[in-house]
Amino acid sequence: MSTALRGEFRLALEVPGWAWRFYLRHFLPIVGLSLVASVQRLMVVNWAEQIPTAAVVASEILVLGARLLLFVVLWQLAMRNTAWHWDNLSEFARLHWPSLLIQGALLSVAFLVFDLLAENVVAGLLAEETRSTYLAVLLFVKNPTVIAFTFVWWVGLARQMLRTAPEKTPA
Repeated sequence: MSTALRGEFRLALEVPGWAWRFYLRHFLPIVGLSLVASVQRLMVVNWAEQIPTAAVVASEILVLGARLLLFVVLWQLAMRNTAWHWDNLSEFARLHWPSLLIQGALLSVAFLVFDLLAENVVAGLLAEETRSTYLAVLLFVKNPTVIAFTFVWWVGLARQMLRTAPEKTPA
């Protein structure tokens, strides 16, 4: 593997490493805001027939609001004391597109495992009477873990791209 490609792998792996440390450092607000969606999914998936449609819609709006608030909180925590400029986005993308592709591939693998495999394949193997409970519990757990961590990763990627001008990777 060339030095340049190793540098791009290192650069790509900086973000999930940063995201993990950030997630642990800010565990309580991240999980706290994510539990809004967890509780909503647990209730709606398990007792969909008993909940009025208006309540389901209102709860979805509440989840959307909680996720937007989570993003704002993550952004503010991640960007404080960080010099960043919108102009750096295009320069970073031009210089480090392989790093962006690597991160995209890593996020795609996570999506395949935690969404398609866990929600669709495994759920499809279960008996009909246990499927909704499995999905409810899975979504309850995924919201403060997988989904929240993905939000942190996205913010970390934006942080990496927006920070002061990126250095060129050695050829």
